[in-house]
This record gives sequence, C-alpha cells and structure tokens, in this order.
Amino acid sequence: MGLNPQAFQIPVIKFSKGLKELDRGTEGWNNLCDKVREACENYGCFQLMFEEIPIQLKAEIFSVIRQLYGLPSDIKQKNVNPTRPGRGYVGRKNPVSPLFESFGIENASNYDSLKSFMDLMWPNGHDHFCQTVSSMMKLLDELSHLIGTMILDGYGLGEKLESIMECETLLRIMRYETNSTSGESVKGLAAHTDKVLFTFLCEDQVSGLEVETKNGQWIKLSPSPTSFIFIVGDLLKAWSNCRMHAVNHRVMMTGDKERYSFGVFAVPMDASNIKAPKELVDEEHPQVLKEFRYKDYLDFTYSEMASSIDYHMHMLSFAGM
Repeated sequence: MGLNPQAFQIPVIKFSKGLKELDRGTEGWNNLCDKVREACENYGCFQLMFEEIPIQLKAEIFSVIRQLYGLPSDIKQKNVNPTRPGRGYVGRKNPVSPLFESFGIENASNYDSLKSFMDLMWPNGHDHFCQTVSSMMKLLDELSHLIGTMILDGYGLGEKLESIMECETLLRIMRYETNSTSGESVKGLAAHTDKVLFTFLCEDQVSGLEVETKNGQWIKLSPSPTSFIFIVGDLLKAWSNCRMHAVNHRVMMTGDKERYSFGVFAVPMDASNIKAPKELVDEEHPQVLKEFRYKDYLDFTYSEMASSIDYHMHMLSFAGM
C-alpha cells in the first residue's frame, strides 16, 4: 500500500528548560536523545517546540524581515558575497526561480556581523533589527548546542561535542512572491539537501515547505506558529556514517500570499575535516565515506553543479529555504 500523505507526520519533539528530560544523564534525557536520533535517522527532520523562544520574538523578527524587503533594489544588492554563491543577496530576476528572493548574513551569531549588515541596509541605523535578530540567534545557538549534545548522547559518544559543533552560523532571510495566476502549485525553490551540518527553518504562517519521504513521495509540512523545523544536512549524514538521513526538501507556492521564512545553517569552517567517529563504524555499519575537508566538498559541489544546466537553481538551493 502507498503512503497516505494526509496521515504522514514528521515527529514533534518538545524542548523546555522546565522539563526534567533536559537533566542530562537521566532516563528522561536518554529517551529524548533517542527520539532525536531516531527522527534524524528515519525522517531526516522533525518539528521542534522550544518554549524559550517567545512567540512575540518570532512576530518581531518577521516584522523587521518585511521592513528589509521593503528597501529599494539598489540597497538590497549591497549584500554581496562574490566568493560564495548564494550567500549574499539573491534577487527575483533569475528565470529558474522567479518567485524567490533572499539575503545572507554570515557569522550571524556575532553582533558585529549583524551591525555590518545593518549599516549596509540602513546607513542611518536600525538598532531594532540588530537587537531582534541577535536575541533570536542567541536562543537558536543554545538550541543548537542542546540538539548537538543529544545527538552525541544518542550514539553514546559522551563529550565529543567539538567533533560536530565547530561551526559558524549562516542566517538566510527569504521571501517568495505570490503565485496568484494559477490555482496550481508552482516551484518556489528546487528540491535539494542542505550542504551543511543541519538547519533550523522557521516560516511565517504561509506554508510551502515539502519533504520527500524515503519511498519518494512529497509531503507538505504545516508546522505550528510556535515551532521550528530541524533538517539534517549532508555533513551530519556523513559524520554519522550515513546513519542519519539528509532529507530532500523544496518549496512549492500556491495562492495569493507572500511567504517569508528564515533559515539558520550550521556551517563548518572551511578547513574542517568531516569524518565518522570510530565508534560509529563496525561490522554492522562499515565505513561508507572517506574523510574529507569541507572546503574540498564545496569546491567539488560547485564544479559538479557548474557542469549542469540546473547550476543556477542548485546555487539557489544551497542558499536555503
């Protein structure tokens, strides 16, 4: 029998400082670690509820995002990164993705990086933008550390946190134009896996994110207003000796409402070596991939994409959701 799309749901996992399950080493903690690991292995993603992020903060960040997209085109185009495709401003002029527009802020957990971006967009200042984004990033950094610890404990790796958490944060702020000319779904962003460790995605009420199940069916996600989507990236799959599933995902637009979202990507340093810990390699799970350097992986990815007619779409895909 085929999968019933209406019945398919990705796991929902709740995190809260008030929960006893977050006391590391307890039975509740170990059970929660198993849930995170199993969700990453079986689905490649899960919906997470983190009560420490107030719903008002999410409302404020989408308010400043709308202000950002209200800026003139010549101002937006100051957000450039000539050496890294997809990490600067991407406009809607690209014919392969005419609905998609995005900004990139590298090292977004650093307040000075946010301020540098603000100075480009608002030369007269916009402190509320920096304060709002910084508040969100601090909470998501805390959540990243928490989930990273749970993944390690889920595999019984204890204190080897540095093996998967030596990374910086890339923030992508995204907008999708309305698709009011047809009642049918139109591709907002091509199907792809993320070329990072993992991603947090958050959308503002207008859905469109779809994930591909392991049997090849596309399922539209409708996360609650208070939740985020955690997505396993290619590098976490490689680190886990391919036990974890890097889920294929895309955006499909329907209807007459714009879609706003932001993605927080855990990006290793260029010189980082990606390899599976020896504890994850055994007779039942022989080593699948050789150790590789992150920068070499990116260079290979770019060169492979450049030889494809879908190069520009893949570059947009690398930019996020």
